[in-house]
Amino acid sequence: MRALTLTGDRRLALVERERPRVRQARDVLVRVHQTGVCGTDRSVLVGKFSAEPGVVMGHEAVGEVVETGPEVTALAPGDRVIVNPTLYCGRCERCLRGQTNFCHDKTGNEVGIDRDGSYADHIVLEDRFLHAIPDGVSYDRAVLTEPLACVLNNLDAAGLVPGEQVTVVGAGPVGLVCAVAARHLGSGVTLIERDDFRRGQAGELLTGFFASGVTVVGAGADERPERAPTVIDTVGNQLGTAIELADDAGTVVAMGYDSRAQTTVRPLEILQRQLRIVGAGDYRGPHFPRAVEMAAGLPLERLITHRFPLERHEDAFAVLAAGGGTGYSALKVVIQSTGEAA
Repeated sequence: MRALTLTGDRRLALVERERPRVRQARDVLVRVHQTGVCGTDRSVLVGKFSAEPGVVMGHEAVGEVVETGPEVTALAPGDRVIVNPTLYCGRCERCLRGQTNFCHDKTGNEVGIDRDGSYADHIVLEDRFLHAIPDGVSYDRAVLTEPLACVLNNLDAAGLVPGEQVTVVGAGPVGLVCAVAARHLGSGVTLIERDDFRRGQAGELLTGFFASGVTVVGAGADERPERAPTVIDTVGNQLGTAIELADDAGTVVAMGYDSRAQTTVRPLEILQRQLRIVGAGDYRGPHFPRAVEMAAGLPLERLITHRFPLERHEDAFAVLAAGGGTGYSALKVVIQSTGEAA
């Protein structure tokens, strides 16, 4: 099969790999239909996040069941499924406390990071990490389920109160999903984006989603909104700005990934303003079924602006400014696989 693997100099290479096989009783072989390009994938290529050289990247995947192990009963060949790439053992102390995103058995089990992912024609996973796509839901909508699960975890960590205002920093795909979910759950939303293309696209999209309750502004000093009870940094390097935008006794959520980012925080300001700064990271197991159900009723496919086959992966990341020196010219990008039989 074809697969996109990470090279030692942080590039993707299209290679031929042996098709993965069903080896365990609960394994499922999936023919990948498409995979969303995650901000984490881009961060790996630009040096903001690490991954294992040689790994097949990609994790926001949807596809069709090809083969199942003998103990799989809930799925059958031909079923359409969504991949839940946040694997966990279910047996360690953290898992038994419900903290599946902190499973002690993470090494070698981070899909698309140190375990082969879905920028390929096929992937094999245990059946509990595959969710049936609801009837009537397209692949395009379903492929946004994993980002929505991440968003739900962060909104839960924020202690979001319906009716209260939320400021979201960054109008990339995750920022947009965050804005959509928060508004859907009853909050007013202000979305801040410095990039002209993404700001314009966000305004058009959110106007199509909601008749009111969502505002998109630039990042200039004269455009800053009033302080909000909840501020979410979906960029990963805007914690200082998020603190400035938070109301007294407010909550700031650090959501975006950027291993190079650093911020100076004054403890006295946190104390005197009674701020709560939280990090939620990846979602826990129960978030994914919630995301599957919520995504079924949200037209998230409108976020997809570009589709590329595996062979055009360089173009896919170029529109996301992964090469440097250019601005964004896309929102959500998906990489499509044909899932050939070889």
